[in-house]
Amino acid sequence: MTPVPLSPVYRAETLRKLAREEIDVLVVGGGVTGAGVALDAASRGLSVALVEARDFAAGTSSRSSKLIHGGLRYLENLDFKLVREALKERGLLLQTLAPHLVRPVKFLVPLKHRVWERGYIGAGVTLYDTLGGARALPRHRHLSKRGAGKVAPGLADDALIGAIQYYDAQVDDARHTMTIARTAAEQGASVLTRARVTSLIRDGERVVGAKVVDRESGAEIEVRAKTVVAATGVWSDDMAEAAGIPAPFTVRASKGIHLVVPREKIDLDTGLILRTEKSVLFVIPWGRHWIVGTTDTEWDLDREHPAASQADVDYVLDHLNAVLRTPITADDIEGVYAGLRPLLAAKATSTTKLSREHAVAHPVPGLVIVAGGKYTTYRVMAADAVDVAVEDLGRPAPSSWTERLPIVGATGYHELWGARHSLAQRAGLPIGRVEHLLQRYGTAIEDILESIAERPELGEPIPGAAEYLKAEVVYAVSHEGALHLEDVLTRRTRISIEERDRGVTAAPVVTELMAPLLGWDSHRQEREVANYLARVEAERSAQAQPDDEAANASRLAAPALLPS
Repeated sequence: MTPVPLSPVYRAETLRKLAREEIDVLVVGGGVTGAGVALDAASRGLSVALVEARDFAAGTSSRSSKLIHGGLRYLENLDFKLVREALKERGLLLQTLAPHLVRPVKFLVPLKHRVWERGYIGAGVTLYDTLGGARALPRHRHLSKRGAGKVAPGLADDALIGAIQYYDAQVDDARHTMTIARTAAEQGASVLTRARVTSLIRDGERVVGAKVVDRESGAEIEVRAKTVVAATGVWSDDMAEAAGIPAPFTVRASKGIHLVVPREKIDLDTGLILRTEKSVLFVIPWGRHWIVGTTDTEWDLDREHPAASQADVDYVLDHLNAVLRTPITADDIEGVYAGLRPLLAAKATSTTKLSREHAVAHPVPGLVIVAGGKYTTYRVMAADAVDVAVEDLGRPAPSSWTERLPIVGATGYHELWGARHSLAQRAGLPIGRVEHLLQRYGTAIEDILESIAERPELGEPIPGAAEYLKAEVVYAVSHEGALHLEDVLTRRTRISIEERDRGVTAAPVVTELMAPLLGWDSHRQEREVANYLARVEAERSAQAQPDDEAANASRLAAPALLPS
């Protein structure tokens, strides 16, 4: 099938279509689980719509540690089933489903205690290497203190007496989620962002659809569906409330923050995993940066805009600097982001003790709620949710086959990567630029290169964000469903966390490129830039506040994202 461009025209047609046609499955939530549900259901031949109140991956799914992993630390809890399942998914993503977006990353585990620790952790990593089945990554290796010093010269002398190095994988979570949604559209699903469910429609006890407000125009439509699947993460309890039923389970929000620092500030040739008193701290290579995180603190404030506080930043810096030869300072930080993990509430006093496994509930006919889980196992969660949703259709449906369904840009990627030098020569672009594009678009790079051939100026780097080309902004609007400046700077690209000014310099240029595609006049362009600058200022202000309450208040000072 040809990838469907999620253009403004597509969006308008989708709104009209959903207002007049009953569908089999309405998915509420455009995070990775919701996108996965839409793809799973559509690929089984069901009629499907996905509605998201903001943007694809606007919540948790753009603010993770960006790891595709089995959860090495879960082995300590003897959670072999969860680890095995996640490692299988890691292999599928690396080799088949999304090789252009998921790639290997190596980590160093510093050892502090002689004899017992190497045996204990080594046994766990050996199990980690074997649980996933078919080999997708190299096996771990043991390093002496001297050997560890060669790959991690930036670590302090007293930080380790040896180390173990192992492999996992990483992903640009926001791009991956959006691309899953594009693949769902390719399979026939109707996908719609900036469309908020205001209430569920009931026929007696049964849920038969939802009222949806188009947040761009203010118009309301009724979407009729045989079953509604809510994949709303930390908003899961709200969906039960909308249905007028007790929540089948309670989802609690745990805040995790990450710092983004320049690569040259930490002298490592490998990622790093450190134990803290609460969880673990990752130092993850990310292009010309490191991502350092995360925290794990209960959050009961604004869920749309979780805020990092000064206390959060200090916590991460303190634990990082405890092992570094040259400390990182607050001035070294180029980006900060905060996200909320949806944790299934159990009888536990702290969110750090709650299970990361998922749950699927079918509380009333026509409504399925899925929550919990890990980013890595989104596909399993989606298949489980659709299996339950099919019960409401009154007819059988094929089994899930998404483990064999590559997402947009994946098919033929390895061959194109092998031919990247000739591709660069043909396009007249540096090889490094082509590699960057391939690892963002896969085989869809041909669309980008075609637009540059037609309009050579689109081959220019974006001022203030030289890693990205102007063509990528145009493509974000014409093919990837971007409707606002924030969508492009924060999720279609990562300019908002990768540039020291957080995209302030790039904002006017990006807005000018988006304007003709979205019909923006000069007033609208000015408003988009002003909204984005206010958001940046609010986030910076929040990060200077001492605690969550003050940070939350500062973050909410930014104006809401409105269309005009």
